[in-house]
Amino acid sequence: MDRMVPRLGRVRRRQPSAQQAWTLEIDGEAPGFVPGQFNMLSVFGVGEAAISMSGDPAEGSYLVHTIQAVGAVSTALTRLRPGDAIGVRGPFGTGWPMTEAIGRDVVIVAGGLGLAPLRPAIYRILAERERYGKVLLLYGTRSPEDILFRRELEEWRRRLDVEIEVTVDHAIGQWHGSVGVVTSLIERAAFDPMHCVAMVCGPEVMMRFAAAALEKAGLDAGSVYVSLERNMKCAVGHCGHCQFGPFFVCKDGPVMRYDRVSRLMSLAEI
Repeated sequence: MDRMVPRLGRVRRRQPSAQQAWTLEIDGEAPGFVPGQFNMLSVFGVGEAAISMSGDPAEGSYLVHTIQAVGAVSTALTRLRPGDAIGVRGPFGTGWPMTEAIGRDVVIVAGGLGLAPLRPAIYRILAERERYGKVLLLYGTRSPEDILFRRELEEWRRRLDVEIEVTVDHAIGQWHGSVGVVTSLIERAAFDPMHCVAMVCGPEVMMRFAAAALEKAGLDAGSVYVSLERNMKCAVGHCGHCQFGPFFVCKDGPVMRYDRVSRLMSLAEI
């Protein structure tokens, strides 16, 4: 199949996931994917955008993507209704270090919509829970209304074999949880830094501060993985839109080891 030609899918379900964020389930050809990969989704007549997978990798009959309305294409995607046509290319890119994490503690740090690309990894870890050590999910959002997958977070917390901490930047209404940036959760988290893998996804500045907090806690930068976001157009490393120093995020990422990109992430305007 030509990886540049979208295959046709149909929206089977659309549901709100947080403020300005919607999750689409898409019927059609659904090849297997690795947690952390993305698809290029098209709204015909509007455009195409790179959107990370957010569903269970064990579910092979349909695709799941969680999208925040921030631009013309993403807004058009969130407005699709069941039965509407959608173009799909992929999956593309690298995934989270699921094999490297086996037998080790796993610290998952998510900021805002960054929980969506991490959700497939969480599904995989919970389905194979005995293969991993201590599992911590540290999640920060701007406000309680921005919390993604609230029902699932509550279900996961009830399992008792995973630790979940959620914080918000600004407490509103009936919020009685933590208030502050997500890095404050790292400072008080308990894990073995010598036998640990961290997976971090969120705004780039948040990932830099989270990686610094993890290193301060004793974790080696080579055991920290981040998911980068750039303006991906072709998804196969041809167009150059997503070039990041010597890397192309679409094919060398989006998931990359932090020690490989830490210097680039510290530079302005790259």
